[in-house]
Amino acid sequence: MQDFTGVPAVVDFAAMRDAVKRLGGDPSRVNPTCPADLVIDHSVQVDFARTQDALEKNQELEFERNKERFAFLKWGSSSLKNMLIVPPGSGIVHQVNLEYLARVVFAEGGRLFPDSLVGTDSHTTMINGLGVLGWGVGGIEAEAVMLGQPVSMVLPEVVGYRLTGEIGQYATSTDVVLTITKSLRGVGVVGKFVEFFGPGVAQLSVSDRATIANMCPEYGATVGYFPVDDTSLAYLRQTSRPAGAIHRIQAYLQAAGLYRDYTQTEQDPSFSQIVELDLSEVVPSISGPKRPHDRISVDVMKEDFQQCLSNKVGFKGFQIDPSRHQDKVPISYGGKDYTLSHGSVVIAAITSCTNTSNPSVMLGAGLMAKMAVERGLTVPAYMKTSLSPGSGVVTYYLRESGVLPHLEALGFNTVGYGCMTCIGNSGPLAEEVVEAVDKADLVVCGVLSGNRNFEGRINPHTRANYLASPLLCIAYAIAGTVRIDFEKEPLGQDKDGRPVFLRDIWPQRSAIQEVERQFVLPAMFTEVYQNITEGNPRWSGLEAPETLQYPWDAASTYIKKPPFFDGMTKEVPPLCDVNNAAVLLNLGDSVTTDHISPAGSIARNSPAAHYLASKGLTPREFNSYGSRRGNDDVMGRGTFANIRLVNKFVAKPGPRTVHWPSEEEMTVFDCASRYRSDGRPAVILAGKEYGSGSSRDWAAKGPWMLGVKAVLAESYERIHRSNLIGMGIIPLQYLEGQCASTLGLSGRESFSIQVPADLRAGQLLTVKLSDGRSFQARARFDTDVEVLYFRHGGILNYMIRKM
Repeated sequence: MQDFTGVPAVVDFAAMRDAVKRLGGDPSRVNPTCPADLVIDHSVQVDFARTQDALEKNQELEFERNKERFAFLKWGSSSLKNMLIVPPGSGIVHQVNLEYLARVVFAEGGRLFPDSLVGTDSHTTMINGLGVLGWGVGGIEAEAVMLGQPVSMVLPEVVGYRLTGEIGQYATSTDVVLTITKSLRGVGVVGKFVEFFGPGVAQLSVSDRATIANMCPEYGATVGYFPVDDTSLAYLRQTSRPAGAIHRIQAYLQAAGLYRDYTQTEQDPSFSQIVELDLSEVVPSISGPKRPHDRISVDVMKEDFQQCLSNKVGFKGFQIDPSRHQDKVPISYGGKDYTLSHGSVVIAAITSCTNTSNPSVMLGAGLMAKMAVERGLTVPAYMKTSLSPGSGVVTYYLRESGVLPHLEALGFNTVGYGCMTCIGNSGPLAEEVVEAVDKADLVVCGVLSGNRNFEGRINPHTRANYLASPLLCIAYAIAGTVRIDFEKEPLGQDKDGRPVFLRDIWPQRSAIQEVERQFVLPAMFTEVYQNITEGNPRWSGLEAPETLQYPWDAASTYIKKPPFFDGMTKEVPPLCDVNNAAVLLNLGDSVTTDHISPAGSIARNSPAAHYLASKGLTPREFNSYGSRRGNDDVMGRGTFANIRLVNKFVAKPGPRTVHWPSEEEMTVFDCASRYRSDGRPAVILAGKEYGSGSSRDWAAKGPWMLGVKAVLAESYERIHRSNLIGMGIIPLQYLEGQCASTLGLSGRESFSIQVPADLRAGQLLTVKLSDGRSFQARARFDTDVEVLYFRHGGILNYMIRKM
């Protein structure tokens, strides 16, 4: 089973049809050979929040801005076989998978098979919480899979994660996953499978397990798997799966030895390594301010933030002079006076597939909101608050249980269904807030129930961003700051002027479970999903071409035929060396795909903005990088456009670099264009964990467009390494104990990489420098198949020649 999100895959299929026809093949052969479910969910920009009609306004804007993209996708749904499109406004792909699409066991050709899944979003792993083995792959690799190419990988180690005990009264599944994420990052599980076992698993609902499986990319593993048990079948019944199918699932898995009783230790498999966690020791936590695995216990959050203000600029530091730590800026908003300072919360969002699929934390947040409103607590009006559920089922049970009006009273109105604040689509902050933040250089915060908080991802004005449970999102929103000790300091005062502490409004676990039992019902899932593929009237009314090949519009700024197959020949070209390459960027550790290819708003002074302005568009019409992933002219200019990118060539963070040998500072795009005009290839130097974060295919396509031929890093995240190979870029890795500093690499040198004609997986390649030095680095082609893809110039080129 294959699911993917967004426009790029359909754009590539359309371009591949053109290439196949040009090379004398049959373009109608370019079709998914397995079920491909496309859930349109990465498009909503939260321009409207804190209003009762925010959902309708946002959906209206969404169709206004993205009509051309949606029409293109509608063409794909009719022209490409085996493709199911779930229209916009329906939910987040991973939650729709969990609640509706996943089969667990399926029948084909008179036989039964365990369900499996690959998807082009790294959080595809969420489905492992239901016992379906699935993981994220590069978007480029996924397209090949859909065309019938098997997934190639090195047989992984399997790490067993043993859970014992039960979650305590004040902890949530979010706290559990943040604890596990920090734990496994310390263990080191990149490229490995993680399987959860032990009696503690039996205490977790499927929604809890899905929360843990969802953040698998953040702890670095390929999958975080929970085998099917009685709880899994209970979830299938709760989500209104057919009784006959559930009976078949149980019978098949028991017969195949794949059904688990977590309380029976004799059923525990043998693992390469075992890690343990007692769930009763998990405490309320948040993670940040810049990485998902930097977990902090809530009881020390105030001190931690204070230390971050002082620390040197880095993952846990902002280097604010101690004399400025107490800076305050008065603002007036909505007729009221407020004060902003370091640590002020300006974004609070209940969002993302990680938590909005879990009734326990969503209903817990609703019950907390109810008690907060009844005690007279409020949220500052200037704060950007929002609620973006992962499916319509969430709205259904929040409404039926009576908690939705209380969430709305605190400003958490439903603004849409999809990836929003978590992917950078928070929309603009109030001008009064932006002016105050810029004037005093304040470190203000976003708090969100998401899975990623990398620099520059959430909002350009929130330098500190923290991942938290929906309940803690509400708590910090009411407090208005992260500089609070919840045990000693009240959230606010009630109507009679008495202090109200967090413990006063925190709901009992038994109360949450009772509400869930009463109001999360199978009928809700049946009603929401019975017409999910039909969409709303706007979608139904969209007209789309009915041709085999897509009629490209040269004037479009959204959908453009990409240049990936221009000049491609039927014959496989010989391998050649990379000669006299310039270093485009000299980067450090944990450079994410958000740094490489941002998905958020397009800055008005960026190369992409200048390009769109040249096409007659106004800033209001720029939309986001995520919405323009079907246009390579925009995405090429948006590569390395993150305002928090730290490049060792320049003094300040931002999308700038230095051209060598002229030593002129300029934008990354302009520099790459200059190298290209000079006929020089480019390379990138990087540290550890290069390409962590989203499985964003444009994080490889963009560098390809900038003329990057190789990346030299200390280590890679799995999916991004695959994507680089998929675009014909060499992923080189320093030998053990070596890095740019130990080799004395400044980045001013020119690099020449010798690529032998008999290139092999894992081979050591010689890198020669313009100053006469040389060293060896390992080519991170991990399988012979990856070498084959590289020989063809990329995986899609290989598929075209194969067809």
